[in-house]
Amino acid sequence: MSASIPAWLRRYLPQLFILLLFALLIAWLGHNALEAMRARGIRAGFDFLLQPAGFEISESLLDYDASQSLWRAFVVGLLNSLRAALPAIVLASLLGTALGIGRLSTHTITRRICGLIIETVRNIPLLLQLLMIYFTLSNLLPDAEAAIHLLPGVLLARSGLFMPVLDCAAGCHWQLPEVAGFGVEGGWSLSPEYLAVLLTLSVYGAVFIAEIVRGGILAVPDGQLDAARALGMRPGQVMRYVTLPLALRSIVPPLGNQYLNLIKNSSLAVAVGYPDLVSISNTALNQSGRAFECIVVVMASYLSLSLLTAVLLNLFNARIALRGEA
Repeated sequence: MSASIPAWLRRYLPQLFILLLFALLIAWLGHNALEAMRARGIRAGFDFLLQPAGFEISESLLDYDASQSLWRAFVVGLLNSLRAALPAIVLASLLGTALGIGRLSTHTITRRICGLIIETVRNIPLLLQLLMIYFTLSNLLPDAEAAIHLLPGVLLARSGLFMPVLDCAAGCHWQLPEVAGFGVEGGWSLSPEYLAVLLTLSVYGAVFIAEIVRGGILAVPDGQLDAARALGMRPGQVMRYVTLPLALRSIVPPLGNQYLNLIKNSSLAVAVGYPDLVSISNTALNQSGRAFECIVVVMASYLSLSLLTAVLLNLFNARIALRGEA
């Protein structure tokens, strides 16, 4: 009988069975919780997600208004969370790689500056950094009429960051932001709340990624580096073509944990008023009174994002390992 079952199915059957048991346990606990709430006269169920939301959302990637359903408001909040987390992952990876390499530099000043940045940032609580950056952006920057010109067409003020945008409504051309009266018109704007979340997550994640990159580089055997130098490679070429590719096998697994932490840490955006998933959930909870259901929706959303991230990173890690073995 067992011989007729494919090998791959025999390998995954125990895992599928455990997953099924876990799903049944969660469903049983949820059913009991809902029944207990109904028995006490507390409204329960997820039907409230079909009701009109009754509140506006300041930032949205989708067309949304207060008359639309609550489930759409949750989708807007989820997309806003991803809008902050995904660019932060990219920026944190780039900055963390630079800091990690810089901490191994032969130049004393560069090495110490990178070390000072890493030790300072990672020893200050993330929430305090978020509040400090938001306070700086919303209070210490000038008003829109005196906006700082960072680059041609790029303005920074306490009302946000304004950048050029490609307008294809009547022939594609760049629409530049311009100071008009007491505000800025045209272009593409990023709110100070979004900027605070993006910058905080990027910098905080980068210092931990820097240590992961440093550890991965130090794990590369010296013999590989000596061989590359013997071939006449310059230090930059050794780092690009030998050190970093070999270090990836040590970097990717712990890097996944930092990406997961960054996605979950994006929930702190509620502290500065950015309309992320947690913020939308709090408003929906106050509107509907369905605390248990709102918390379940948020937990399920973050769990799904974390599992998806873990799966993608495991696939990438397997690909790196296979290439290394080949």
